[in-house]
Amino acid sequence: METASFFPVDPQIPVDFNIRKSLTGRGLTVHDAQGSLAYRICAPRRRRCSSSSAPNPRLTKTLFDAAGNPSISVVYHNDEWHGYRGNSQEPKDLIFTVRKILYSPFETELHVFLSSTNIGDQKSCFRLKGNPFRRACTIISGNSIVAQVIIIFAPLFAQL
Repeated sequence: METASFFPVDPQIPVDFNIRKSLTGRGLTVHDAQGSLAYRICAPRRRRCSSSSAPNPRLTKTLFDAAGNPSISVVYHNDEWHGYRGNSQEPKDLIFTVRKILYSPFETELHVFLSSTNIGDQKSCFRLKGNPFRRACTIISGNSIVAQVIIIFAPLFAQL
């Protein structure tokens, strides 16, 4: 007896998110197409006393889900970004590492290494290519485009 698959082999479901920067500049909120909060990204508040072993709070960002639970913490260290599960920074909780490959003011290229791969072999799992001035980014796996980010500007005042 053959069972039907619940998921298509190659799903092509576009997902739209609206990203808003907070007025204080300390974080971002991500809303779905219906306007509901999906994620929140913020930096931890600065501590008055910090030990030398603790990472600089300005170099750490945390992605929270809609319920306020930490999903991923990203730490910048030694010219790389390291993504960890939740609030952890333990090596066992490492999810990915990102390295900047192209250093140009007009074009940026990043390579993403998943933790299950050996970073020593220098073969990335994903490439991110973008233009900071156009605020655009393309995510590539192999020779296939996985996702694209395109900024859509809305007019400040709608005509009546």
